[in-house]
Amino acid sequence: MTLLKEEKVFKDPVHKYIYVQDETIWDLINTKEFQRLRRIRQLGTCFLTFHGAEHSRFSHSLGVYEVTRKIISQFERNQYEDWPKEERLLCLCAALLHDVGHGPFSHSIERTFGTHHEEWSCRIVLGDTEVNEVLKRVSPTFPQQVAGVIAKTYRQEIVVSLVSSQLDADRMDYLLRDAYFTGVNYGTFDLERILRVLRPYKGHIVVKESGMHAVEDYLMSRYQMYWQVYFHPVTRSAEIILNKIFQRAKQLYEEGYRFQFMVRPLLCLFQGALTLQDYILLDEALMQTVLMQWTLEDDGVLADLSRRFLERDLFKYVTMDRVDTGLMEQLRTNMQEHGIDPAFYLEIDFPSDMSYDVYRPGENDEKLPILLLDQRDVLTEISRKSEIVRSISGIQLGKYHLYYPAELAERHTDLIPRELHKLFDPE
Repeated sequence: MTLLKEEKVFKDPVHKYIYVQDETIWDLINTKEFQRLRRIRQLGTCFLTFHGAEHSRFSHSLGVYEVTRKIISQFERNQYEDWPKEERLLCLCAALLHDVGHGPFSHSIERTFGTHHEEWSCRIVLGDTEVNEVLKRVSPTFPQQVAGVIAKTYRQEIVVSLVSSQLDADRMDYLLRDAYFTGVNYGTFDLERILRVLRPYKGHIVVKESGMHAVEDYLMSRYQMYWQVYFHPVTRSAEIILNKIFQRAKQLYEEGYRFQFMVRPLLCLFQGALTLQDYILLDEALMQTVLMQWTLEDDGVLADLSRRFLERDLFKYVTMDRVDTGLMEQLRTNMQEHGIDPAFYLEIDFPSDMSYDVYRPGENDEKLPILLLDQRDVLTEISRKSEIVRSISGIQLGKYHLYYPAELAERHTDLIPRELHKLFDPE
């Protein structure tokens, strides 16, 4: 491990300063694949709801690196015997690169085309890239080790859990960062306190029992951020429209439609033959250009959906406790009779998330539990000692949201089945 002659420092609104001492980390930051993350928003379509949410995957990735660096520094200062010192650089590189494979608009493209950013992150780490060249300078097998941590297959749980668990550097940074840039207070918690009570113990990252209340606060912050920010109905509306844009474009391609405007990476994506080099070209600047051009397409649905997204003319929504399949089918039939394709202008959404998933062996082995370490060196899963954690564990709260274009419902008075009128017009 080679140290820089002079420490590099990034000024950061969340962590104040981000410190880089290792030459490998500095070289990774300056690769073209990592710099691409400047052109990928952290929160996808959330900027259409919270106008300050313009921060990038680049800044988040630096933040995850910094949280990981602070945790490791605390372990090393206290000379904890259970911390594998030789894994320091591996943890830092995996933390920095965990999101390097993210595509534009967060998860929207992933849902439509069945891609997964973790897989692309591993391909960037292992492929013919500048990132791979930097990692191979450490050792010929180092890229495989970094990819193993990102894919959660690395042999040491303690290394994986720093970057990916229910109490990891990734979540700790994005909650604070997303709260800061959206302007809400829900995601705030005492990061420094949590960092002080983390311990390496018998192959696990555990929490000193006296720090349980800080972890409760962290989990409640995550709970609030999901329901107030990540699952905000307006944000979901934008995501739905974006998904339908890609679905329509994919359908048109499969039907032989001749696009007036197309770019090679998207064409390869439609063909299912997207190369690593083409994927790296996919960023939000390119996609904004594509959407702008698609507003001029001959296909009315694609043009209209693209315009809606760019001009924030989003679908309206009504809330439902349950879905009556018969009424929904009648609504779809009514839309088709008026020449409106319900496949692209109607959506039922039910957002759900578990703030904390109680560990049950054999059921959720990938969801590493949060373990408390008491004064007798006994480990206990946190929900067994915390009523707060028990109250939010395993809960998938939420209501159904029916999204539709409001002006079409206003234009066609017979579009909405009579039994649904109270939902659409509660007056």
